[in-house]
Amino acid sequence: MTIDPNTPPHVSEAGMNAAAGETEVDAIAVLEAEKLELKDKLLRTLADMENLRRRTERDMADAKAYAVTSFARDLVGVADNLRRALESLGTSAHEHDAATKTMVEGVELTERELLKSLDKQGVKKLEPLGQKFDPNLHQAMFEAPDPTQPKGHVVAVIQSGYAIHGRVLRPALVGVSSGAPKVEAASDEPPSAA
Repeated sequence: MTIDPNTPPHVSEAGMNAAAGETEVDAIAVLEAEKLELKDKLLRTLADMENLRRRTERDMADAKAYAVTSFARDLVGVADNLRRALESLGTSAHEHDAATKTMVEGVELTERELLKSLDKQGVKKLEPLGQKFDPNLHQAMFEAPDPTQPKGHVVAVIQSGYAIHGRVLRPALVGVSSGAPKVEAASDEPPSAA
């Protein structure tokens, strides 16, 4: 064995081997800690990348599904106007006049085609009449007594609502039943004659 000339004379060979062994153990412990820290960072980075991938896929799917939202919102107004035009003519007006009948059929065809095109884009017309009032889908405009409908059910639709892929595009404007009208309690006294 060679002795390092810089080693003090009182340090023995066994002491040098013990010190070298401790240094190796310390270096291994440091490397193990660094390895665990790097492994943790790698796992966190992989998890972050997976979350980013999923979020990006979800955002892309939402963007694709809801890209036509503002355009569809404008078109449902056109569908409303077509329906109003048909309702304003009434049934008797187009039954007698051939030109009026042809025009009504053309407007009906246009309305059906528009609704079919909206349907292809995921826009569905809400049909709330007779259903329980849902503030997420409907906007109450008035409340009216109706003995035929339970309290809280839609009895009139003022303006149709629309949803796109399950999200409300425009809420339906509705009238809601307040139940049967209140009956005044009969008093025991007969009405006084004046």
